[in-house]
Amino acid sequence: MSAVESLVSKHKDQLLSSGVPQQFWESLFDKLISQTFDAGNSLQLVQFDYNTERQPYESLWGLQALQDICKDHPHNIFIIDHAWTYTISQAKSQLKQFPKLRHRLCAMLGIDMNLPMDQSAEAIYENMWKINNSYSVRSTDGADHMPVWYIMDEIGCAIQHSDLPNCRIAPFVYLPEGITFSLLFPCKNIKKGELIYRDYSEGITDEIARKAALLPWIYTSFENINAKPDIPNALYYLSGHVQEYLPDLDRSNINLTKKDKYMVFSEYSLIKTFLTDTKFEVTEDETEADILWYIKHFRDFKSLSEKPQFINQFPYEYIITVKDLLCMTCRKYKNNIETAPWFPITYNLCSEIGNFVRYFEEREKEGLDNYWIVKPYNLARGMDINITNNLNQIMRLPSTGPKIAQKYIINPVLFYRDDCEGQVKFDLRYVVLLKRVKPLQVYVYKNLFLRFANKPYGLNDLDDYEKHFTVMNYRENAELKHMTCEKFKLEWEKQYKNHPWTTIEKKILKMIRELMECATASPPPCGIAENPQSRALYAADLILDWVGTEMQPKILEMNFMPDCERACNYYPDFYNNIFTLLFTDEDCNDIFFHL
Repeated sequence: MSAVESLVSKHKDQLLSSGVPQQFWESLFDKLISQTFDAGNSLQLVQFDYNTERQPYESLWGLQALQDICKDHPHNIFIIDHAWTYTISQAKSQLKQFPKLRHRLCAMLGIDMNLPMDQSAEAIYENMWKINNSYSVRSTDGADHMPVWYIMDEIGCAIQHSDLPNCRIAPFVYLPEGITFSLLFPCKNIKKGELIYRDYSEGITDEIARKAALLPWIYTSFENINAKPDIPNALYYLSGHVQEYLPDLDRSNINLTKKDKYMVFSEYSLIKTFLTDTKFEVTEDETEADILWYIKHFRDFKSLSEKPQFINQFPYEYIITVKDLLCMTCRKYKNNIETAPWFPITYNLCSEIGNFVRYFEEREKEGLDNYWIVKPYNLARGMDINITNNLNQIMRLPSTGPKIAQKYIINPVLFYRDDCEGQVKFDLRYVVLLKRVKPLQVYVYKNLFLRFANKPYGLNDLDDYEKHFTVMNYRENAELKHMTCEKFKLEWEKQYKNHPWTTIEKKILKMIRELMECATASPPPCGIAENPQSRALYAADLILDWVGTEMQPKILEMNFMPDCERACNYYPDFYNNIFTLLFTDEDCNDIFFHL
């Protein structure tokens, strides 16, 4: 096997998934082996000369064919280098650190190179969404795909948009060197002198979604679209999820019996360590277990009905643990007539992107703030989350995976930290226990958990993680502030004497109850299903928002199988109490709120 054939074999899956026609493959690797970047032999940069002042959506540069380019000629594939590869969180600091990079990007974007460093870095950041692209790499633990953003060189960035393109661009990782390039190849025959076009919203066929995706380059008004989205049907709740099989309620009721001791099979190591109550015994044999406590998703509740076992999940509980479905669930507040006061305005940037743009336009017209936090549907640990008021940036972020846009709480209740010499953001985590759906039985662990930002809050430096976020567990070299529930409440009474914690907590508990009512208001798949064999533990993460002179709790997310290590370290009987409440009839009112 030749060197080219070997490289083709190693990269075949990548080439097929990117849609690179096979006639270009051998020529591509010939060029990669010889480091031949020959796009300049067939293409040239042209600068547009506008009679009037260039508008923000008008391009400064174009790319023109120097000769006829046949779409079937095997040599007409060109390797495009990348000028800059970055993560969004590090973008501004890199722009400030490297003056040559700033000057190069200013030239590409038509920004005054003589601006001071901070101003030019900010101007590039605001405008780079017109010329950047992205791909994903798997995280080091293999669990998630992390987005990487890049800007192609001058040739790649000069390619214009067309709904009827004559070429395509695809990112490509050259495995022997671990270098990423972009591949440019024709999809139509191109005559000498013609401009080169690609489709900036390739693969998007829905008319509204396409117009929204093209907003960074082509202005379109969304005034004819309602800012309020339609109510989704059952198919929406099922799409993208593995089918779940509902229990046979007649059988599952019969099979369950009370016991003096319950055998527990657990995939979670903390339970094996901290479940010490003699009413429970841990076993490694799933078949002999009375209680199954999985960390993976369970879906076959119908088969479970044949067995006398409890399980730590409810059918279709993902309608609260997946971010886009949590949004749909919270809209059921008061039969979808009123907006829940405890849930931030949220849009799905896949199915509701037109509604979102319309709402963004309305706020802009009324002079209201337009800060949004854009989150992936189902990633944890604060990954791929961005805060911005730049509509162009918001329109580009879904290219790294499905996202929601949630109104950023710009006036949160803050907590003074001596060690930070200022007031920081904080959020609260409550452990929520669901024991029954019909009738609804919801409990909340009385000991709450705190997370703090590490820098004083301000509505600036939106890319500064330690100013705007509180999840520090997974940040390298970030301080993790520890504070017990008891100490927090003492400090709270000092800082907010006019807002007793008992009053705030009543609002929080009312919010959790109303959320769980929304979650169980509809039959599956649009709501959590009843199952006598099911019990569940969730973590509700929330923040306090100033609404006038009142503090309003706002739910941020509900977590499936949350990390409870801190709970166990603070309260060694945590799992003893949890299992006693969920699986026995003992009175636990001194430890849990019964909502």
